Amino acid sequence: MSSVSTCLWFGKDAEAAVRLYVSLVANSRIDHIQRAPGPWPGGEAGEPILIVFTLGGQSFQALNGGTPVEYGTAASISVTCRDQAEVDRLWASLTAEGGAEIACGWLRDRWGVPWQIVPEILPRLLADPSPNVAARVFTAMQDMVKLDVAALERAAAGGEATT
Repeated sequence: MSSVSTCLWFGKDAEAAVRLYVSLVANSRIDHIQRAPGPWPGGEAGEPILIVFTLGGQSFQALNGGTPVEYGTAASISVTCRDQAEVDRLWASLTAEGGAEIACGWLRDRWGVPWQIVPEILPRLLADPSPNVAARVFTAMQDMVKLDVAALERAAAGGEATT
């Protein structure tokens, strides 16, 4: 097990957030829930304080800090998706109930955590050595909010990328 783990701060909803996250991403599970042995500034005895979980094979922690915080965009959870169906499923689930779309495959979930939902084809298209393919795909991506695999492929082929 790695000794490095990303810790996400929540007001009081860490367990709800983690349960959603592990339900959406393959190779994910809740590993441990540490409950408060007594009252604490953020809650009562028995409430979750720290949740250790695995998300897509990576170690994470979720902390109930009592006071909600705002996440910047300097760090995000990035998920590589097999296809458009997976992009759509994750996008819909993570933007539901108060989540927000940002741009270029970025969103915030209802707790404000930033995510990147990226189809696996995007890095391959951006690395294409053919003249102008990467530039066309990059330009098309910049006009998207949720990434559209078919539109990215059309841009790579030299067609219109509009969705």
